[in-house]
Amino acid sequence: MSITVILNGYKRGDRLSEQVKALNSGTIKPSEILLWYNNPGDEQLINYDIMSTTPTALCNYNFGVWARFYFALNAKHKYVCVFDDDTIPGSRWLENCMQTMETHEGLLGTVGLLYPNPNIPHQSSYYEPYIRYGWINNGIQNKEVTQVDLVGHSWFFKKEWLSHFVREQPHPKYTTCGEDMHFSYMLQKYANIPTYVPPHPVDDKSLWGSIKGEYGDDTVSLWNSNKPNDEGTPFKHLMNEYFIEQRKKGWKLINEK
Repeated sequence: MSITVILNGYKRGDRLSEQVKALNSGTIKPSEILLWYNNPGDEQLINYDIMSTTPTALCNYNFGVWARFYFALNAKHKYVCVFDDDTIPGSRWLENCMQTMETHEGLLGTVGLLYPNPNIPHQSSYYEPYIRYGWINNGIQNKEVTQVDLVGHSWFFKKEWLSHFVREQPHPKYTTCGEDMHFSYMLQKYANIPTYVPPHPVDDKSLWGSIKGEYGDDTVSLWNSNKPNDEGTPFKHLMNEYFIEQRKKGWKLINEK
């Protein structure tokens, strides 16, 4: 059960200690933890205590949400779990992922979106009606493994699948979004690998991949800030634009006719 965990530091250095503590207290502990620091800017935001015990890449430029997956190519172990910096896993999350892999091999995540009646690609939108599964409080805490169109906040997968992730490259304007859609699409396109949300029973948060979802509601959140890219396009518009682009390229949603 060899697992490499990839943590991402940006402007929530105070959360890293909590993430590491949660991971090291789990029923399955990571075999290694690697940390990608994505241009924190203010030195006070850097958690030097974690860096002193964790192999770390401290980047002086903000390469966005994609770089941590490229950094994951340095993992030494068969399985990799990438976490957003606002995601604190339950004590049995890695155990939950390993057990799910035994019955439903695929890309796993702690929150997933399923589009029940997707529009045809040229009329599609990221914001058309979808069902959210996983930890999210206004979604469905699924009791069973559930297949979805994409997952986020935490990604569990075989390291070898990164070869599919890197086969196609996004336009540079999408540095802050799209890695979740991209991974599911690349695995579907090149290896016929599905995407799942492991069980998140409402009465057992130890199995959840994120137990403090409120951490994502701060001003650092890309979703809440709707921060524009260098070209002035707001984050939420970029998300939608990337979704439409992938659909037109051939990404098939589960319920697509």
